[in-house]
Amino acid sequence: MSAKAISEATGKDILNRFLNVNGSSGAAQCRFATVNTQTDWSQLTAKNPWLLDTPLVVKPDQLIKRRGKLGLIGVKKNYDQVKQWISERINKDQKIGNAVGKLRNFIIEPFVPHDEAEEMYVCIYSHRSADTILFYHQGGVDIGDVDAKALKLDVLVNNKTSIEEITTKLLKHVTDATNKKRIGNFIFALYNAYVDLYFTYLEINPLVVTKNSMYILDLAAKLDSTADFICRPKWGDVDYPPPFGRDAYPEEAYIADLDAKSGASLKLTILNRNGRIWTMVAGGGASVIYSDTICDLGGASELANYGEYSGAPSEQQTYEYAKTILTLMTSSPKHPEGKVLITGGGIANFTNVAATFRGIITALREFQPKLVEHDVSIFVRRAGPNYQEGLRKMREFGSSLGIPLHVFGPETHMTAICGMALGKRPISSTAQAEFSTANFLLPGGQQAQSELKAAGGAVNNGGNGIGSSSHSIKLPPISADGTIANDSSVHNNITNAQTRKLFSNTTKAIVWGMQQRAVQSMLDFDFICRRDEPSVVAMVYPFTGDHKQKYYWGHKEILIPVYKKMSDAVKNHKDVDVMVNFASLRSAYESTLEVLEFPQIRTVAIIAEGIPENMTRKLIVAADKKGVSIIGPATVGGVKPGCFKIGNTGGMLDNILHSKLYRPGSVAYVSRSGGMSNELNNIVSKATDGVLEGIAIGGDRYPGSTFMDHILRYQADPEAKLIVLLGEVGGTEEYEVCAALKDGRITKPLVAWCIGTCASMFTSEVQFGHAGSCANSNRETASAKNKSLREAGAYVPDSFDSLDELIQQVYAELVKSGRIVPKEEVPPPTVPMDYSWARELGLIRKPASFMTSICDERGQELLYAGMPISEVLNKDVGIGGVVSLLWFQRCLPPYVCKFFEMCLMVTADHGPAVSGAHNTIVCARAGKDLVSSVVSGLLTIGDRFGGALDGSARQFSEAYDSNLHPMDFVNQMRKDGKLIMGIGHRVKSINNPDVRVKIIKEFVLENFPSCPLLKYALEVEKITTSKKPNLILNVDGVIATSFVDMLRNCGSFTSEEAQEYINIGAINSLFVLGRSIGFIGHYMDQKRLKQGLYRHPWDDISYVMPEQFN
Repeated sequence: MSAKAISEATGKDILNRFLNVNGSSGAAQCRFATVNTQTDWSQLTAKNPWLLDTPLVVKPDQLIKRRGKLGLIGVKKNYDQVKQWISERINKDQKIGNAVGKLRNFIIEPFVPHDEAEEMYVCIYSHRSADTILFYHQGGVDIGDVDAKALKLDVLVNNKTSIEEITTKLLKHVTDATNKKRIGNFIFALYNAYVDLYFTYLEINPLVVTKNSMYILDLAAKLDSTADFICRPKWGDVDYPPPFGRDAYPEEAYIADLDAKSGASLKLTILNRNGRIWTMVAGGGASVIYSDTICDLGGASELANYGEYSGAPSEQQTYEYAKTILTLMTSSPKHPEGKVLITGGGIANFTNVAATFRGIITALREFQPKLVEHDVSIFVRRAGPNYQEGLRKMREFGSSLGIPLHVFGPETHMTAICGMALGKRPISSTAQAEFSTANFLLPGGQQAQSELKAAGGAVNNGGNGIGSSSHSIKLPPISADGTIANDSSVHNNITNAQTRKLFSNTTKAIVWGMQQRAVQSMLDFDFICRRDEPSVVAMVYPFTGDHKQKYYWGHKEILIPVYKKMSDAVKNHKDVDVMVNFASLRSAYESTLEVLEFPQIRTVAIIAEGIPENMTRKLIVAADKKGVSIIGPATVGGVKPGCFKIGNTGGMLDNILHSKLYRPGSVAYVSRSGGMSNELNNIVSKATDGVLEGIAIGGDRYPGSTFMDHILRYQADPEAKLIVLLGEVGGTEEYEVCAALKDGRITKPLVAWCIGTCASMFTSEVQFGHAGSCANSNRETASAKNKSLREAGAYVPDSFDSLDELIQQVYAELVKSGRIVPKEEVPPPTVPMDYSWARELGLIRKPASFMTSICDERGQELLYAGMPISEVLNKDVGIGGVVSLLWFQRCLPPYVCKFFEMCLMVTADHGPAVSGAHNTIVCARAGKDLVSSVVSGLLTIGDRFGGALDGSARQFSEAYDSNLHPMDFVNQMRKDGKLIMGIGHRVKSINNPDVRVKIIKEFVLENFPSCPLLKYALEVEKITTSKKPNLILNVDGVIATSFVDMLRNCGSFTSEEAQEYINIGAINSLFVLGRSIGFIGHYMDQKRLKQGLYRHPWDDISYVMPEQFN
């Protein structure tokens, strides 16, 4: 929802701060204090001392209308009386209409003495073409029908008003000249604040105008929440309270937080926590339809929640959403009839059904005992990309779940599972398998489907078809030439702009944004439609330079240019007339305005959801001036079968094949919902000869084009024989369709249904998935619209559940009357499957280029040797634990992890003079980057510097394993002329021991279960130091021998594994990792000290020239 109601306190606070920004409004600052269940009254009075000595007004601040009429305002009370008034009502149930809720939030204000004659009414609200300002010179609780009484001023979008215009048009009945000027100034300032702060509704009743000042007494307001990214610095952190009668649950806040952090859409509203019918529905439009159907079947009182997940949520996000639903479901009391979970959805456009189902299955597995305890039955219906695998996994899991789990795909009507779940219809058996998968038509699939259709009694022969009723449908009379009577006269009243076809099989488009999957989907659609050329000829992406992007055209690869500037794209592609705009909600407005400057662009599709309403209205005005059609915002787009599709419309090719979108049919539809447009494709393909054109105008409050814009095009298109309209609760565009049916502008058969009929059955207001799906008056309810459409002559079903049957009946009559002559089905060409998708489906296998067994980043959480990163952090395994996981694929004992960390500490650095540090410093002073400098130091590590660990481990272990006496080992090495690795130091000696060695030695002797090799090395040290005091066991030696003792004796490795780690050089890794810390330190030190280029001094170099040249 974009327009969200705010509390009176929030509204007054915003006006206090910004009402006078553009000049004085003449209104007094709103003084108020807020009280809730946690209020400390002593702190409240300390902050607002006026409470103690001022007559007060107190009222609840919970979006309750007509508080005065309901007796919910305490007037002219002192502080103690206000406290008592609140204490008598706070946390007490209050019934308002059908809603029952607790009063928890109150606002206290100073009482303003005034006469009734000083009360006035001001209201500003936004609609598609203008902002309307209402003013009435009499306000207060008894104002009555303000719409009929008040004077109105419409300020058109992109226009401004003036004090003079306000005074002339609104203040005719204000007789006092001084007051007229003051009120004019106030309304002018109020309107400027309304626009600047992105209000969508602002009502003040009464506005009290006294001789000395003006006071805003009661205020109701809504903000455009999608403008948060613009207005947050001004608004601050705005709290949007729930409607009265519905408490705000922490689970709702949790899902709202998930939604805010995700590119997907996650919504949850708890209607009845103790209800037995729970839903987990994919898609904004589908979620409304499922709620409608449940209510139509008598389940309104038991419906527990409303919500949706859509927009390709990840497996983890779906798991979190499902877990929240299941937590609510199983934490409420058991129901004697058991509980029902309806996991439904339409046909997804781009959401990977199998991936989301993995998240749901994980949650179901976690809650399995509780689901059994609560006697839960689960009904699943879903389709879309990879749905076959998703349904297979769900069925497979259901066999072991221990409760009924029924699974259906697109062969089952979307809402059929509602009737099954509520016992209103029998549970169907599993349907026959589909003949295509993903974007690949299986061999013989098309023929098999045709045979199956013929055997089942297809509607193409004019029969009634499955589910049709026996009564006939009355259609308008058919004239001799086969067109609708008076059709031509109707067309004469429609402008060319209204009848212009948006797309053809030669349409060329530019795509704004690097949407590679969507572009490839458009090209694959072009190919199966047998287009001669791709529909996408260029892309615009301002964040990279001009380049070309590779895509597939059928079997071959093609290059599509990507431009940094829109002007370059348009200039180089003169045949383009469509732009598909994938810009984000923050940049969609500017990028669309830019493209409107190019006359060749005639259609723009705006995909982004959440564009501020005022920006959308400005786009509509600009597009109308240019004669450009806008589809969206908040849409998946549209499709013209056999010609062109926008972005991800129609889903992947398996759905396009099932729905026969590769060739035109006779039915044209218009819908708000993008997800439901896919479901309409499915319904129409099964009930008729297919879709001619389908447009999803978008779920925002102000779509760029209206239902009528497209219906009039369909009316003028001789190929369109049947029109389908899927409207929804909120807005009044459907009444324009009613008027056109009545006055004859629409003469073709129109099947219509408005979703959201359940809204009137809820006790409190519910905002559905789309921003525009909220009724602000009875006229905007879905039930009222359906009634008006039926009365105007549209074919309206009893519910969405029977929409497919009605479409089938009307189509059968059109075939019977000869108005539609079904064409012979022609199979489409097959399209090669993308490798990545084939692999996702498990259809192919390929040898991996390389293997890994220590880390996996593919899932929702990074894994170290199988341990989730969250567990790594929560268990506080430290760096040593991470080393044990990534180097040795297992959790080693704590003393081993501590040993690793000690080794890293003692080897981190040994001063700037050693070769590695020296090299790093020289490189850093030469201006090299961090990586280059550190690598130059690491490259010096070898047998003579730091790299003696592996050699030391090998020499000592071989000697020990051969049972050589330490003296024999020393003698043997001397005889062979080899140095003993790990023995000797240039500075340290037996008389000046290395503290690092001492620390590690003592730790190992104390904590390791056994350390024979270290003890052996210490015996060798006794022999070597007797010969020369600096031939001590050094850091390399003590770490190497201790490391071997760890491998052999900690109990985590076999002897073969231990020897393998010695052989592959694992022991030297500790020095490499530890010394990297020091090298980085030296690099940063040189940069911090701003040391210049290093040049070695001459006096430290011995120049020895060859003798013959001396």
